[in-house]
Amino acid sequence: MIKWISNIFSSTKKEDHTDSMKPEVHEHQKNNIESVSNKFLIVGLGNIGAEYVNTRHNIGFKIVDHLAKKEGTQFETAKLGSLAQFKFKGRTFLLLKPNTYMNLSGKAVQYWMDKKNIPLENLFVITDDLNLPFGTIRIKPKGSDGGHNGLKNINLILNTNQYTRFRFGISDEFKKGKQVDYVLGDWDDNEKTALPERLEIASEIIKSFGTAGLENTMTAYNGK
Repeated sequence: MIKWISNIFSSTKKEDHTDSMKPEVHEHQKNNIESVSNKFLIVGLGNIGAEYVNTRHNIGFKIVDHLAKKEGTQFETAKLGSLAQFKFKGRTFLLLKPNTYMNLSGKAVQYWMDKKNIPLENLFVITDDLNLPFGTIRIKPKGSDGGHNGLKNINLILNTNQYTRFRFGISDEFKKGKQVDYVLGDWDDNEKTALPERLEIASEIIKSFGTAGLENTMTAYNGK
């Protein structure tokens, strides 16, 4: 009888000891985990300077500029770039335009990922693509740089190509030896007419990435 009572108390102590070993998660830690998963860094690639504003190579800047205006937010000068922010459906979208010039884009991307504690899966990079017809949309979860110097530097600095990129087709309608002039040239009249509708779709894609997820966004918009 005494042994039986002793066993009961012994068992209870073991259970209490096990419970006390469980790590305690405080409310502020829960909130931090949730806030990190709900923050997205949207990087539009381009070159700074008035001479590049309306060039094909600056479509990344143009898309995030359009979205910022649509959401009623403004870019402010920050370290290694310009930054704007807005919230949508409980998500925080950080829009970044690196000021490092295209070839050094990775430095700004890494800095703001670290600064804002953005996980790699919440990084979204927007770039031009010569291999796609004008206005064609291609969203991919990873991939090579495809000869794009901005992506090349991001891959190098982050030491990975496992991040989402949104390629916007600018076509390859240039004569031999004129690629640089074409990429750094202004949109033609037909492209200028079509751009507003494409920019609207691009804005939808960014918000879809943060709310509906990558797979659903690719299904809904790739090739659209």
